[in-house]
Amino acid sequence: MRRAALRRNLTAHAFFLPFLVVFALAVIAPLAYAINLSLYQDKMIGGTTFTGFDNYTKAFKDDLFHVGLGRVALFFVVQVPLMLLLALAAALAIDSGRLRAPGLFRVGLFIPYAVPGVVAALMWGYLYGDRFGLVGEIEDLLHVDLPDFLSQGWMLASIGNIVTWSYVGYNMLILYAALRAIPDELYEAAEMDGAGHIRQAWSIKLPALRPALLLTTIFSVIGTFQLFNEPSVLQALSPAVITTNYTPNMYAFSLAFDGRQFNYSAAIAVVLGLVTVLVAYAVQLVTARRERML
Repeated sequence: MRRAALRRNLTAHAFFLPFLVVFALAVIAPLAYAINLSLYQDKMIGGTTFTGFDNYTKAFKDDLFHVGLGRVALFFVVQVPLMLLLALAAALAIDSGRLRAPGLFRVGLFIPYAVPGVVAALMWGYLYGDRFGLVGEIEDLLHVDLPDFLSQGWMLASIGNIVTWSYVGYNMLILYAALRAIPDELYEAAEMDGAGHIRQAWSIKLPALRPALLLTTIFSVIGTFQLFNEPSVLQALSPAVITTNYTPNMYAFSLAFDGRQFNYSAAIAVVLGLVTVLVAYAVQLVTARRERML
């Protein structure tokens, strides 16, 4: 019996081993290397020396890093709720059964997610252009002055529009899958009690969507603090607005590959990862506390 149990354990671990190897090589090893790199400084005199947490102390005092971090935090507070509300409305509309050709509607919303982020940013950057794009053509056609969507005041909203356009369909599919998993017996019982469609959505669908909404929110936290592709592409169209520290990821990239400050760039990346983990954990904690209160 012991041999049989041991054989079963070895078989289970054998199935788990490929994932463990890939996870160690793709996640653990790069993370450990970044942490190790952040503990050193490459000096002109003395070469690479161990400096402990000096790079982290510098990062906490770096105003350029603080500005970029505050910008993505504002982006998260405004863009993520709007995107998830649109995804939720779309999922509820498809699940209601009142849409004509719901499959076509679902595919149409998901298609933008299939467009690579760089291509989407290039496309929208062209549309935003007031001298060469759609905005400029509308101004010439209607003889009106539209806002400059690539200006300082509109840039973050323009990036938010690109991200929302790209990921509403992705989040909609997650929420729609959660809606399809609700047992039909609940709807039948609600109809027998006289509950209408709005009451069913409020009392059955929304409570059942809490785990899916938490999942999409955590994914959005990770994506927000990793914001890189869209501002990097739009930087060529508006270099005076999108600087090298526009987002923390852009700042770390610029430090590493333009300033050759690999050690400090690694410290910035590690701090950004810790902030992302803390925000995601805070979102999960707040959600769990609200569920206990309900």
